[in-house]
Amino acid sequence: MSYADKTITCRDCGMDFVFTSGEQEFYAQKGFTNEPTRCPSCRQQRKASGGGRSGGYGSRDSYGGGYGDRDSYGGGRGGEREMHSAT
Repeated sequence: MSYADKTITCRDCGMDFVFTSGEQEFYAQKGFTNEPTRCPSCRQQRKASGGGRSGGYGSRDSYGGGYGDRDSYGGGRGGEREMHSAT
């Protein structure tokens, strides 16, 4: 598939940036289906400030690896578990 440079407007700063054919090919190889919505400088700034955290299990640098965080799906350290006998 051939790619052509594409001009996109950044959703944060409103400046136009070029999504190059090489970047488009890289995105396709990685399986990314969405185009970038932020220019490289806004992406870098967001990444540095921690605004790009995703997933539902907490960050990997949080205590316990994220799976047991109180605010995540694991339930966390909210107290003792109730035990039931198996039938």
